Amino acid sequence: MKSESCSSSLMANEVEVVLYKDPNQPVEARVRDLLSRMTLAEKAGQMAQIERSVASPAALTGRFIGSVLNACGSAPRERASAEEWAEMVDEMQRWALASRLGIPIIYGTDAVHGNNNLYGATIFPHNVGLGATRDGDLARRIGEATALEVRASGIHWTFAPCVAVCRDPRWGRCYESYSEDTEVVRTMASIVAGFQGSPLEGHHAGYPFLAGSKNVIACAKHFVGDGGTHEGRNEGNTICTFEDLEKIHVRPYLDCLAQGVCTIMASYSCWNGKLLHSNRFLITELLKDKLGFKGLVVSDWEGIDMLSKDYRYCISASINAGIDMIMVPHRYEMFLEDLTFLVESGEIPISRIDDAVERILRVKFVSGLFERPFSERSLLDVVGCKPFKAYASRKIHCIS
Repeated sequence: MKSESCSSSLMANEVEVVLYKDPNQPVEARVRDLLSRMTLAEKAGQMAQIERSVASPAALTGRFIGSVLNACGSAPRERASAEEWAEMVDEMQRWALASRLGIPIIYGTDAVHGNNNLYGATIFPHNVGLGATRDGDLARRIGEATALEVRASGIHWTFAPCVAVCRDPRWGRCYESYSEDTEVVRTMASIVAGFQGSPLEGHHAGYPFLAGSKNVIACAKHFVGDGGTHEGRNEGNTICTFEDLEKIHVRPYLDCLAQGVCTIMASYSCWNGKLLHSNRFLITELLKDKLGFKGLVVSDWEGIDMLSKDYRYCISASINAGIDMIMVPHRYEMFLEDLTFLVESGEIPISRIDDAVERILRVKFVSGLFERPFSERSLLDVVGCKPFKAYASRKIHCIS
């Protein structure tokens, strides 16, 4: 009896090994372990991205929201400093880490030509200007500079680069395209390596994605054909054969994938009349299955709302098409309730939910968020520094 008592006492005092919290474990093992511990509510929460103005402990701790972003012009206050941004993101991170499983948020912003939402940041030429240089090494170095200024503000993810191939200058967003020439756009896609670093360096050596403490997660957008719409109409219809779509518009994504891009954003536009936010052929069969993309696909701002007046249909059609994270951005409570209903009713298979959450968790693990969830305050002095301003005026040497 004494022996049994001692044995029971030892077992009671043993501490459970939580595999997903161990940075020495393989990424995929950590993903599977964490996913196995999650409830449907926690999985649904990870699939929602909300605007910073509605972020709260109730959302991030209580509803397990997985990501926050800021709209253009949405800031902690007018002319907020990098330190104020970092304090805001860190506070939100503390709310997320207080949830049952302590899954960190990933915070995203449109740092499309420098950290352009941050007052005092270095602003680089738009893509149309950079593309005119035909200088892929310049693009990479601008990516490195932007990454440092984004991380200085506590942010982990930039919704860049835009690798649209603009085929009609009447497109109102043609300045977001590096060129009408697919090969030029491919050359400038080297900015991905500047944002994320090399996939052959760091803790996750050899892994297809990497974003360290001085890098940001990149997002190739807008998948796919946004620059080829008929008559250059914004959010219009790209009318072409699949062969031309691949040759002109898909090819820059191959360069982004080769550099380990972590995320890809769906386009508002259509391909031959089919909205991209519900296009399973392009998102799942082409991007994920054929091209082997293992990161997450995120919707554009309220992009799923364009599919129908029936919001449940919007959720079902987009997620079943292969979109993993939905940029809600405000009515997240309705989104979570409707998503839960759709899963419980069988309209969205739980296997599709698990695939989406695996992809989200994978990006969070390989980006180091679980080990380094908070801002890097040592980077505050790089914002708007003279070397970066020299890059912006193309007086380029190298990033030290």
